[in-house]
Amino acid sequence: LTVWQPQKIKTPEWVERLRELNADVFIVAAFGQILSKEILDMPKYGCVNIHASLLPKYRGAAPINWAIINGEKETGVTIMQMNEGVDTGDMLTHVVVPIAPKETAETLFDKLAEAGAKLIVETLPKLEAGELTPVPQDESQATHVKMMGKSLGRIDWSKDAVTIERLVRGLNSWPSAYTYFQEKSVKIWDCDVVENDTTEVPGTIIAVAKDSFDVATGKGTLRIRELQLEGKKRMDSGSFLRGNQLEAGVMLGE
Repeated sequence: LTVWQPQKIKTPEWVERLRELNADVFIVAAFGQILSKEILDMPKYGCVNIHASLLPKYRGAAPINWAIINGEKETGVTIMQMNEGVDTGDMLTHVVVPIAPKETAETLFDKLAEAGAKLIVETLPKLEAGELTPVPQDESQATHVKMMGKSLGRIDWSKDAVTIERLVRGLNSWPSAYTYFQEKSVKIWDCDVVENDTTEVPGTIIAVAKDSFDVATGKGTLRIRELQLEGKKRMDSGSFLRGNQLEAGVMLGE
């Protein structure tokens, strides 16, 4: 396959290259650039986008992450006819994908990639045959999610344990959720919510076991099972505890 990597797809040079293809359809997946009307109108069947959410919910750049962070039970893939807006075009087909209790953004990405590949292959013959009825999106139900940034991953221990646990899964594997221990950053890769109330200050380690340790939050407790200390490899909590002295009363965070 010939691979092009245009810095700006809307420049005259790239518009002409696309025109020379005389394509029946353009398919876009997580491309990150807005196509001009000139490009959108080129192919016989237009441009279609494989979007990793059930539109109109979670338009934008990081729908997979935000579905987990917000505690959704299911998400999916929508094939849409592109227009000049951002994920605002008419919907052609969709498939629902459940979100497992311990789903991470990384595992959900793989699930949705497989579902999207299957769906686009099923959709294209129907598009060619004129068997699809484009469905306009309900703007009243639309949500737009922002891009991921490293600062989003800083754990606020005053939030409840359920919210923090979702953040950890939603930012796995990038940009990752993190806190601080002895002035070094620590990425949290896996944790469980423990339904017990505590009066300790959020961020306080309240119990240390052989293979895990518990941290107080604004509501409930978070049991840390896998982490990565700055400059070190990712490891389970048991390995971390064998190399670092940790005891109840120690505070995490800045």
